[in-house]
Amino acid sequence: MRFQVPQFIEVEDKIFGPFTFKQFIYLAGGAGISFILYKALPLFFAILFISPILVLTLALAFYKINKKPFVAILESAFRYTLQKKLYIWKKEEKKIKKKAQAPHTDPLIVVPRLSDSKLKDIAWSLDVHESIYAGQEGEQKKRARQIKSRR
Repeated sequence: MRFQVPQFIEVEDKIFGPFTFKQFIYLAGGAGISFILYKALPLFFAILFISPILVLTLALAFYKINKKPFVAILESAFRYTLQKKLYIWKKEEKKIKKKAQAPHTDPLIVVPRLSDSKLKDIAWSLDVHESIYAGQEGEQKKRARQIKSRR
């Protein structure tokens, strides 16, 4: 059996003329509220209250931000204002306890230093044109000279 695969599933159907069902509901609700305010209040006050309602109604029905309907943006804004907020930048820092260091016994012993990143150390030494392994290179050259002199 062959089935027809629906296309354009992201596009809402136009039910009431050029409007989708949601758009029609928003426009009808805004028009209803505006009519009630027009009848209940004097004309000057009615216009003051009807203007923002009409703007909100038109925004809900037609306005999109980044291909998202205005309803989703409005919902996200309300959710953001009402939710608890987690402020990561106010996090308390953990205090690091310093361990007692062992006293140096012999200053002639070369101990390679440990760091977070050997690559950073090497890159830094290339930038300042000096080698971080200068003492070790000297010892290697001395050994090479000794080996050559023995031959």
